[in-house]
Amino acid sequence: MNMLDDEDDQSFHATRDGYSHLSDVEWDAVERMGSTMGIHAVSVMLEALNRDAQHATIAKFIQNELDAEREKVALLHQQGSQQAELLREQGAQQFELLRQQQAAAGGSMHSRRPETLKIDISKYRGVEEDSLLRWFVELDDAIRARRIDDGDMQVAFAQSNLAGRAKTWALGLKLHDPYAFGSLEVFKSRLRQTFEPPRAEFRARTELLKLKQGKRDVHAYAQHIRHLTSCISSNPVDEHTLVSVFMQGLADGPVKTHLFRLELDSLEQAISIAEQEDFSLRQARASSTSYRQPRRYDSGGPEPMELCSVESEKVALQTTRSCRNATDVRIQDTTLTRLVPLVQCLATLGVVTVHP
Repeated sequence: MNMLDDEDDQSFHATRDGYSHLSDVEWDAVERMGSTMGIHAVSVMLEALNRDAQHATIAKFIQNELDAEREKVALLHQQGSQQAELLREQGAQQFELLRQQQAAAGGSMHSRRPETLKIDISKYRGVEEDSLLRWFVELDDAIRARRIDDGDMQVAFAQSNLAGRAKTWALGLKLHDPYAFGSLEVFKSRLRQTFEPPRAEFRARTELLKLKQGKRDVHAYAQHIRHLTSCISSNPVDEHTLVSVFMQGLADGPVKTHLFRLELDSLEQAISIAEQEDFSLRQARASSTSYRQPRRYDSGGPEPMELCSVESEKVALQTTRSCRNATDVRIQDTTLTRLVPLVQCLATLGVVTVHP
């Protein structure tokens, strides 16, 4: 069979000269037709057709090939669009998965490294005006906000907020012994022993129990009580005693009277009510003193005369004149009374002569 095919192929190719009217493109199409339909069938078909029919048949075959290629291209384009959409969806899914993983990793990082808050505190100078206990409260709040857990870092942060005598004292100890402050508690203890006044809590308690408002306003008086209360840390004063001290120390007035009508449970409650009452009184006084009589404007015309005012002014003028005359008479009598002893003395000496 292969031999026959080879023979047919040779005979078919040998007849190319017999179809010289066909172009190279058409002859290539004929060869493709032979590979599809068979060489013998194509040869028989071409021999049975005239030249015009051959051209038409070959053109139709070429058109069918083009249509088939177009369908393949359209199918490939559709498949490519589907593949692109699938790849787009896969990319979106992978991006969302990556975003979720990053969010989870970020959340875990935030959980591992919590945010810190930088709080500035005042410098402790080691002078009497600075409250050491208050500075300790500021220091503890700043350390918690900054999340400083290491003991050495806590001591270093505390030393960085010293000034004046206190800073000189700390540097002197560090030069003598680099490990003088083993922990923050040791640092606080040694600082308290050096700069806290002797029997500071006893003195603060004594001053608190005998404290009076005096000439201070309610707010300044309350702030002083708060300061003394904060200085008593080892054995703090109970709330009822603080309320009693605050009320007894208030100056006599509406604020004190109002507080004694109430049952108060804490110092802050008493201070809040006292400041509100004091503010209300100040507002009432300010509104009463700020009242001004309406101004009278000159209309330019005649004004009615008040006869009662004229009569009262006349009586006042007459009274003033009579008082002035009486005063002049008294002055003359007093002058003559003082001159009588002098005249008598001169008459005794014979300087003057007194006629009866």
